[in-house]
Amino acid sequence: MPGALDGLLVITLEQAVAAPFLSCRLADAGARVVKIERAEGDFARYYDSNVMGQSAYFVWLNRGKESIVLDIKQADDAALLHRMLAKADVWIQNLAPGAMERAGFGSADLRHRHPRLITVDISGYGEVGPPYDSMKAYDLLVQAESGIASVTGSAVEPGRIGISATDIGTGMFAHAAVLQALYGREQTGKGAGIKASLFASMADWMAAPLLYHEYAGRGWPRMALSHPTLVPYGAYATGDGKLTLVACQSQREWVRFCEHVLLRPELAEAPGMAAPAERAANRARVDAAINGVLGTLSQAALRERLRKADIAFGGVNGVPELSEHPALRRITYATPAGPVTLSAPGAYTVDDDPHYGAVPALDQHGPALRKEFGE
Repeated sequence: MPGALDGLLVITLEQAVAAPFLSCRLADAGARVVKIERAEGDFARYYDSNVMGQSAYFVWLNRGKESIVLDIKQADDAALLHRMLAKADVWIQNLAPGAMERAGFGSADLRHRHPRLITVDISGYGEVGPPYDSMKAYDLLVQAESGIASVTGSAVEPGRIGISATDIGTGMFAHAAVLQALYGREQTGKGAGIKASLFASMADWMAAPLLYHEYAGRGWPRMALSHPTLVPYGAYATGDGKLTLVACQSQREWVRFCEHVLLRPELAEAPGMAAPAERAANRARVDAAINGVLGTLSQAALRERLRKADIAFGGVNGVPELSEHPALRRITYATPAGPVTLSAPGAYTVDDDPHYGAVPALDQHGPALRKEFGE
């Protein structure tokens, strides 16, 4: 079954995570993605060797692509890239701001030459001028710079989101923007210029804490496995030493929780506990009452009460539990070292039967591409 983006040609000069995430999702949908690499390859190829001698990040984000090594400072390779772009639908790059303009591949100029071309420029901080336009923008740095680390972690210290959230988030935003631009091109016949940055992506995610600060003069506390405004909404230990996340988002749920889980219906209207704001202000007192009951139960008994009361709950799992989780969907595709099975993309079209392409070896498709786009 053809993919929704069959027939589209995507040329990408990319490295690391954000741009490869975007181009990978386009490849999953059927687009032909040509990945340009330096002679030493995308440095994400060498992050680790944990997947049969290959990098986990590279295996995850580079399926379904063709690889060619180009040195665009060389006239012949630059000319080849221009010929490829003349036939392309989408151009993606995540080099430092200004680098592509200096190399003769600025996005505005490319769109002037090829009006149907959609260009995507991904950077760390956007085109905001010095010093940020020249600063390195690795994931942890941007998590800290954007303030997202300040709302992550425990009350004792800030923390990093444990995955490359800034890169992944930026790739997701860029993917949505490209699909929007492709739809727009169907209406107007014209391409579009897309700008995305790691910092802007995290600033978007930080909208609620920013609104708290600017309109209410309030901070957004670090709560570890608790919620800053809802109680109970966090991890509670049962008598067998296991953690369960319990979440009451409405007053109706709080009443059911008190009646059918705690078996203490009087707490639902107790002074300092009746309203959501009161429970947040008296968190320690509310949690003490909850822990006094849950500490006498096993996790199995607690889960049974929560199910019967229709109260939201979840396990506090690690990666081993994720690996065996019944809700985990998986996909399998080829790599130079053999087939790999991993978690499937987060959304899918029900009637599609997608084919996931192979991860390329460095310059695997170089000779064929040079012949195809030659003079």
